[in-house]
Amino acid sequence: QLHLTTSEKDELARSLEMVQNQLQEKESEIKREISEYKDRLLQAEKEHQDALTEANRKNEVEIEACHEKMSSLEHSISSQKLEIEHLKSKKEQLNNSLKEANQALGELLKTKVR
Repeated sequence: QLHLTTSEKDELARSLEMVQNQLQEKESEIKREISEYKDRLLQAEKEHQDALTEANRKNEVEIEACHEKMSSLEHSISSQKLEIEHLKSKKEQLNNSLKEANQALGELLKTKVR
């Protein structure tokens, strides 16, 4: 009876050790998988952040280009307004000169007719 009990105890001890070894292996495997997932998550986060940074940089460059174009257009509009004012002034002067010339011509024609 004692021998049988001792034998059963030894068998149970071996089974327990096998189960403990399997659990340790499974725990190691799970820890390794968790570590791999963490690494992949960190890599994905880094790639996402890099993409975000690049998109922001491109947007900043595009915004700056738009600001420069807008500034250039504003300058062009300002120059054109000045040119328009200058041309209006010239037109006014030419109209006045034309009136004066027409009046002088009218006076000359009156004088010639007399």
